[in-house]
Amino acid sequence: MRPQRLFWQLFLSHALLLLVVMAGVTWLSNRSVQRFYMEETKAGLAAHAQLVAGQVATLLPDGAYAEVDSLCKAWGSAIGMRITVIRPDGLVLGDSHEDPRLMERHGAADRAEVGQVLQGETGAAIRRSETLRRSMLYVAVPVLQSRQTGDHVAAVVRTALPLSAVQETLRALNIGLLGGSGVLAALLALLSLALARRISRPLEALRDGAERLSRGDFSRRLAQPGLTEARGLAESMDRMAAQLRERLDLVTRQRNELETILRSMTEGILAVDLEQRVVTMNAAAARILSVSAEEAAGRPVHELLRNPPLQALIERALGSAEPVEGDVVLHGEGERHLEVRGAILRDREEREIGALLVLHDVSRLRQLERMRSDFVANVSHELKTPVTAIQGAVETLASGAIADPEAAERFLSILARQAGRTEAIIEDLLRLSRIEEEAGRGGLELEPGSIEMVLAGAVQACQAGAREKGIEIEFDCPPELEARINPPLLENAVANLIDNAVKYSASGGPVRVSAAAHGGEVLITVNDQGCGIDQRFHERIFERFFRVDRSRGRELGGTGLGLAIVKHIVLAHGGRVTVDSAPGRGSTFGIVLPCTTRAARHELADS
Repeated sequence: MRPQRLFWQLFLSHALLLLVVMAGVTWLSNRSVQRFYMEETKAGLAAHAQLVAGQVATLLPDGAYAEVDSLCKAWGSAIGMRITVIRPDGLVLGDSHEDPRLMERHGAADRAEVGQVLQGETGAAIRRSETLRRSMLYVAVPVLQSRQTGDHVAAVVRTALPLSAVQETLRALNIGLLGGSGVLAALLALLSLALARRISRPLEALRDGAERLSRGDFSRRLAQPGLTEARGLAESMDRMAAQLRERLDLVTRQRNELETILRSMTEGILAVDLEQRVVTMNAAAARILSVSAEEAAGRPVHELLRNPPLQALIERALGSAEPVEGDVVLHGEGERHLEVRGAILRDREEREIGALLVLHDVSRLRQLERMRSDFVANVSHELKTPVTAIQGAVETLASGAIADPEAAERFLSILARQAGRTEAIIEDLLRLSRIEEEAGRGGLELEPGSIEMVLAGAVQACQAGAREKGIEIEFDCPPELEARINPPLLENAVANLIDNAVKYSASGGPVRVSAAAHGGEVLITVNDQGCGIDQRFHERIFERFFRVDRSRGRELGGTGLGLAIVKHIVLAHGGRVTVDSAPGRGSTFGIVLPCTTRAARHELADS
């Protein structure tokens, strides 16, 4: 059923009720008016008949029937009525409209009003007049004469009016009555309209206020209607709005706090429903899974991420009453290791509604564990070789080779060389440890220093080794170039890069050392024309003891820690290390340091 407005329901119901009441009142009034008019008309006819009867009574004893007829015609013409005088035997003595001699007898048998008079009553009747051929209203009164035996009816005087005249008058009265009723009905309809509007308007105002509340607009109070009941409803709604506002503020505050907590967490939070559709996830989870949190909402997990171990863990979490955990590996741009813990989610009624998973990215931890494992294995391997050589030389000397001067000298040379190698490894490890310790205590003590002097010292330290291989070290650096540095450590880092370039370059190949201000930074580069390094090893060559070619590295006398030392020294300066190399086209190692004001001015002058 189509809903209707309260205004129209009130107005139409009131209007219908008023219409029914007015119709009943009009009908009753019409009946009463008709009855009253008919009675008044009959009384008027009777009064005129009595007047005529008084005069007829004086004429009947003398038998002056002609005068009676004349009297009827005179009165009939004067008062506009038909007047007839009839003897008890039905003979018409006079008539205002016809010649009585030509009229039939008006006996009591066919004239009811005459019969009623003869019986001692005032006669009245409505019927069709055969003489006038139209319906008439008749009223008859007796003409009494006194005798010794008492009064008797000497004649009957009858007055009549055409019924059409009566009906015309009644019709005019009815029209007036209906018109008045219509006007009154219109006034009552307007009153009903005003009453319906007075009742419905406050309710409409309350409805508008409720719609504002449903939209979350609590800034205005509801209008206070004049009706007591509506005012009470408005006050109740205002109290409800205040309570609702407090609860919404509480929910909003709690939601914001929860979102802040979820955003600030480094662990990923993923909530799914019983069909494994994503309910919510925080930014960390979206970053870990490489998806968009907005696009993921409502979608199944298997559509977002093709990872069977993760899906299996979600199924375990949904099917287990106890928390579950497991390791998951994600393969994408890089391998990511996750520790995942999951537990069932329940609502207030303790019904299962989904599962909550906490994703902890342990890729860095796994990488550090692998690096530690590799470091232990590499240290053991690097130290085992010289220790084995020393042990073998000692055993050989102890078994009698010491008596042979030539053999003894050869084995002592081996002992000295391997002991020096062991010392170099330990010294590099200690140096690396000191750099890390100083950086961990708050950083190195840096001061503005000349880059040219640092590079000159590093080139000078490596000059002897370069001459032995016939390698020329080319050096280019603006004298005014400065940066905040620790000169000894930075010189050590550059020397390590130059030393590697000399070791891995062919005899006669140049090594170029240069420095310049570039892009608000100081860039130091060491370029060689050596064998080069494959792209896949560029990240790992800065790890401790990592060698692209282990056998060749030992032949050249390296400890495997040089580039690791370079990286940690540069990081302690707030810079970074770069490498550009490929097999067959040499290598270019770069040290990038923050630029000083003087270096920046020099760069602007060059540009």
